[in-house]
Amino acid sequence: MKKRILITGATGFIGSAIYNYFKEVINAEIFVIDNLSFGDIENITIAKDNLFVEDIVNRKKINEIFASVQPEWVIHLAAIHFIPYCNKFPFESSNINIQGTKNVLDAAKQCGSVKKIFFSSTAAVYPIYEGKYSETHETNPLDIYGLSKLTGEYLCKQFFMETAIPTIVCRFFNAFGPNETNPHLIPAIQEQINAGLRTIKLGNLEPKRDFIHTSDMARAVYLLLDKFDEGYDVFNLGSGIEYAVIEIVEAFERQIGEKINIESDQSRTRKVERMHLVASISKLKAFTGWEPKISIDEGIKTLIGAPIKIKMPL
Repeated sequence: MKKRILITGATGFIGSAIYNYFKEVINAEIFVIDNLSFGDIENITIAKDNLFVEDIVNRKKINEIFASVQPEWVIHLAAIHFIPYCNKFPFESSNINIQGTKNVLDAAKQCGSVKKIFFSSTAAVYPIYEGKYSETHETNPLDIYGLSKLTGEYLCKQFFMETAIPTIVCRFFNAFGPNETNPHLIPAIQEQINAGLRTIKLGNLEPKRDFIHTSDMARAVYLLLDKFDEGYDVFNLGSGIEYAVIEIVEAFERQIGEKINIESDQSRTRKVERMHLVASISKLKAFTGWEPKISIDEGIKTLIGAPIKIKMPL
């Protein structure tokens, strides 16, 4: 009998990569809950009966879906991710990221079929720091998004303590790849380059970030779920490599064979910004045997000329 997997937020940026990878590598029936507010149904191929167009804040509907599907694995990705939007609309973001998560966990608890839970958290739970973050580093978010996800982690830990269902918290670092919906650095560059511009406008130019391709992320998520059989634990998911903004621009230059000039755009500048964000991924590698495979240049090559799907405003 096929394993039954339920993914929230599977039509989005990271979600679609995970959904498509799971469809390829595991003999399972996969169901999706997504309100399609930021995702795109064209990002995945799914039978009509397996897609539930619903919002995770609708507690009654989420309970009904779980009772109907009876999933064994639950991958909870649905959230509002774009930090400037979260800071501008803190109550909307917190409601979705916290109450929505609680609704998913409560439904998983009540339906009686769930054997594993995966929760996508974020590197934004960490405070400012200049070295690599390990999972034991203190948590102290700088923004509403990080705070809402840290609250989700606490809810997951409480869920495990009450149910003993194996629960994985995975702190995502900076994802890049196809189907991005938020105007982060790489899609902002991609949009302007693909529009023919060679003088591009960017915001903060000093920060360095750990970029990980969504195909590598999908593989890591699968390996974690496949191997994690008991307890509650937290894993970082990044590349373990820190890139400056200029290094990302230079990677685009290599792919198009042309010089790119940068103009500072104050409208794109974040008022509060950390200068460094890079993961220690030794725990994930030791537990799963996973290694990131897609380099910055290989990943950016696939974005040249690719359609832009940004839905979140700056």
